[in-house]
Amino acid sequence: MNHPPSDLTERIRDTVLDALTTGRDHPDLAGFERLVRDYPERRGKTLRGRMVVLSARAHGGDEAAALTAAAGVELFQDWVLVHDDIEDDSEERRGRPALHRIAGAPVAINVGDALHVMMWRLLMSLPVSSPRGVDREAILHEFLWMILRTAEGQHLDLSWVADGRFDIDEADYLTMVTLKTAYYTVVSPLRLGAACAGAPPSPALKTGGVDLGVAFQIRDDVLNLTAQADQVYGKEYAGDLYEGKRTLILSHLLAHADVDEAAEARRILAKPRRDKTPAEIDRLLAAIRRHGSLRYAQELAEARATRGLALISDALRTLPRSGAARELETLLASLTLRTR
Repeated sequence: MNHPPSDLTERIRDTVLDALTTGRDHPDLAGFERLVRDYPERRGKTLRGRMVVLSARAHGGDEAAALTAAAGVELFQDWVLVHDDIEDDSEERRGRPALHRIAGAPVAINVGDALHVMMWRLLMSLPVSSPRGVDREAILHEFLWMILRTAEGQHLDLSWVADGRFDIDEADYLTMVTLKTAYYTVVSPLRLGAACAGAPPSPALKTGGVDLGVAFQIRDDVLNLTAQADQVYGKEYAGDLYEGKRTLILSHLLAHADVDEAAEARRILAKPRRDKTPAEIDRLLAAIRRHGSLRYAQELAEARATRGLALISDALRTLPRSGAARELETLLASLTLRTR
């Protein structure tokens, strides 16, 4: 059965929110329950969750299992973002103050941990055996694989900043974003859909999914430095520069700037976030534009997206539900065309 995108989004969100009940009536835990629901109620785009369900439909999978897996992916992102915002000392998330800015880092860490447990509780509700061919073990193993890969990528991202390293080249960056972003953004959602049908995933879902996930992250890095004030970007404008993130854009800048310019960029980026001034960030942005670093990043994103879409499109043509496969392909194509 086909459902309009808005309906699917709401069904995934409802499944997420239903998974957050704690069943506790202690009066002092009312605030805890509100904080647990904070990020899930900020209404993200449910991009990854929709990808799970559309992949499941295209593979001829079970809709109820797909909704559970989709909600699990959305909960994964919520608890990871709570922790990520603390680790990056971010100011905003989805247009509002980051959770640790509201409740403090210790409380926010605990909320993230609770969301993590609730994710697993939801996934454990999948039936051990299913007449619809749902491969519960494959779904659980995919989550384990996805979470570990994401943690590895996050380690690279954080450690490069903590160690003050500026020797991060394009290959290093691509390794990091493949681990940190591509697997949980595209590869795992596509493969989870296959598992909801008990079907072995095509290898193209990984190879093409990595390309699309890398393109998605590069586009995200570009948006972070170009999003206008009237766009609902969901993250702090130029936050990557304030946080000193080692992006493809910065790698390109440092490789093409002259000696003095590169030294100035490294000096600014190495400063703690609180010590960076808007004027310094403006100078970095001007150098990035002058050396064509944004353009280079966007061109690479487009090339990876084109290759990834071609690989996945070929795989989708072999699936039993052509209508859902076309809808999934449209969603995947929108990844690098987004403006927010």
